Amino acid sequence: MAKISLKSPAEIRIMAEGGKRLGQILSLVLAKVKPEISTLEIDSWIEDGILNVGGIPSFKMVPRYHWASCVGLNEEVVHSIPKENKIIKAGDLLKIDLGMLWEGFNTDLSWTVQVNSKLIPLLAGQNSKFLETGRKALKEAIKVARVGKRVGHISQTIQKVIEGAGCHSVEVLTGHGVGRELHEEPMIPGVLKTNLAQTPQLLPGMTLAIEIIYTQGDGEVILEDDGWTISTRDGKISGLFEKTIAITGGGPLILTPLGSRKESPGKRGSFLC
Repeated sequence: MAKISLKSPAEIRIMAEGGKRLGQILSLVLAKVKPEISTLEIDSWIEDGILNVGGIPSFKMVPRYHWASCVGLNEEVVHSIPKENKIIKAGDLLKIDLGMLWEGFNTDLSWTVQVNSKLIPLLAGQNSKFLETGRKALKEAIKVARVGKRVGHISQTIQKVIEGAGCHSVEVLTGHGVGRELHEEPMIPGVLKTNLAQTPQLLPGMTLAIEIIYTQGDGEVILEDDGWTISTRDGKISGLFEKTIAITGGGPLILTPLGSRKESPGKRGSFLC
């Protein structure tokens, strides 16, 4: 197994500054989203925002991926390519995933919203509990991410919340460590399928991208013909919620707070979602 990278307090401060900017970019983008715009236009807003704060889009450094973000709709789960002809409609579940390299360190952030849900009250009511489940799973997973616990405690918590709501995590997709590389060890599954004591222990200085990747259906996925987009096999909706955190002696520290939320990366132990 590859070695887990532990960050110094100074390096965590750099990640907190970059992550704060990334959260502000996503918050501004979400505020602009409306029906009849393309997912490619959203990607252009994200790239402009990252470049304007002096960052580099992490995703554009992934081999053969040419966009600053992944922007998915409805049954699309992850890695959705932004496209000019993919037009957002009222009621769509919109998933935005973005990352930024800032002063040598990456942070990673995802969120799901329903577009103009007030225009379709019945659909909004059906999907509100689904989205609340994902937000709750992320919040509870971050709470348990403390020194002395294990990665398995995070997986166990996600599984309990998601399955308790009648949904399923996508088992083949996981959260991960993050830092100088966009994807580092350890992997953080959304289900616990091994002995908890055999999963990595959480240590001060670990920086993790905790991801809630789940569906309203059976959790099985397929790869689309574009070679990137992963969608639900049964065509049912999916949700994606992710934040980058640091493990500290004072508790989990959110490094990518959404700008509209009452979170401060300067406060030790902030874990509001």
